Amino acid sequence: MCMKKNLQIILILLVFFTATVKSQTYASQNISLVGLINPNTNPSNYGVDNRKYSGCWAWHQANKGKEYAISGSSHGTYFIDITSPGTPTISDFVSGKSNCTWREIKTFQNYCYVASDDGTPNTFQIIDMQYLPDSVHVVHNGIKYMERGHTLWVDKDKLYVGSTTYSTGAFSSMSIWSLATPSVPVKLRDVNQDISNSVINGVHDMYVLNDTCYASCGYGGLIVLKFNANNTFSQIGSYTGYAQAGYNHSSYLTPDRKHLIFCDEIPVGLPMQIVNVQNLSNIQNVSTFKPYAATTSHNPYLISNSIAVVSCYQDGLIVYNISNPATPTLTGFFDTHPQGGHNVGNYFGNDYRGNWGAYPWLPSGNIVANDMQNGIFILNANASYTTTSNTVGLKEKESLDENFMFYPNPANDAIAVHYKSNLSCSLKIENINGSISREYVFENGINHRLLVNDLADGIYFLTVHSTQKSITKKLIIQH
Repeated sequence: MCMKKNLQIILILLVFFTATVKSQTYASQNISLVGLINPNTNPSNYGVDNRKYSGCWAWHQANKGKEYAISGSSHGTYFIDITSPGTPTISDFVSGKSNCTWREIKTFQNYCYVASDDGTPNTFQIIDMQYLPDSVHVVHNGIKYMERGHTLWVDKDKLYVGSTTYSTGAFSSMSIWSLATPSVPVKLRDVNQDISNSVINGVHDMYVLNDTCYASCGYGGLIVLKFNANNTFSQIGSYTGYAQAGYNHSSYLTPDRKHLIFCDEIPVGLPMQIVNVQNLSNIQNVSTFKPYAATTSHNPYLISNSIAVVSCYQDGLIVYNISNPATPTLTGFFDTHPQGGHNVGNYFGNDYRGNWGAYPWLPSGNIVANDMQNGIFILNANASYTTTSNTVGLKEKESLDENFMFYPNPANDAIAVHYKSNLSCSLKIENINGSISREYVFENGINHRLLVNDLADGIYFLTVHSTQKSITKKLIIQH
């Protein structure tokens, strides 16, 4: 079913509206505004506190060379073509429950999964994106699988759903579904079938890698679970009762699996924390930090062992250098919410307004960031990355060129590498110590799939060299 309705009218209105919102001045350091779009303009659709937007994600359409921002809004989901990021355009919109606060999104292959945790009646949606940029097709919009979910995560071919509510009214702290057939999920397990409600009575969000789940369990702290080969959960670690503990909201793991960064959301003003998770039976705090005294952080994201991107409500998007996790250093920010926060000296009592979430892994390097009141921002944070320590090689190594791209990144099995050229060239893969792991020679550019499944987890650099230029980009291997 195609949801492309009245888009011509919307696009005409957005020409004016996009020009208007981009004229706003936003405080920033080492992060630049590339594009901005604010399509949700009908107040009857807004949620509480004039909330127009919530969670966001992004998708790279490799076969067409396209990039899309996927934005959850208070009345549905926008699919926005940001291939030309200065002029973002709506490709399609899928309606959902109106006046929502929560809407979260994840993708697998060409499918998009959308869940909302606002009250009944509500629906879970599966959307086929293969027809973009023309349109998307809704595969499922109903309560067959679940009616509500608070957050989503995809690990390999499994979908994790935090705080699942079924159409019967039954509640699961977290459920897991097979995506072997992506359009028809198959339920594998509810966590409460194996872990007592006294240990986990709700999973707010989760980071999952190779069936190891770091579950942010609100006031229950951080619980680490393993989803076993026999489709059961077992607890393999926990971090609770820590200093300045609040509502453990969300977390992200470094690619080397040594450290986890997490945010406690309630009460306001709690710091972010980095913990050492190499020994899950003895998780230890490494650092406790925040950019400003009154900042409330919401969602962290890692693009390497050394770079953290954090959505911080009224203080916008913050970038940290965590190459030394004991002393995180702020290297950039972009204040998406000039109505309040540190940069205007007043939070105006609306602590949970502003930047909700972000997506920093597109091949272009652009970041999608959703501000609940102000729209969908497309940002360039390269300057904040290159100010980091030379010990991770980014300042000297990282470079940008639209003719050279590869995906996925992070990768665990193989990467597709493309380099437009009519000249012969070489491709070299080396680790952060400069040791060469791969070296190839190609004629007339590169358009190849390369196996990387035997490379150890960590940061690598891909360098293309021809008689005209040398280009280097960063690759993350994460099995």
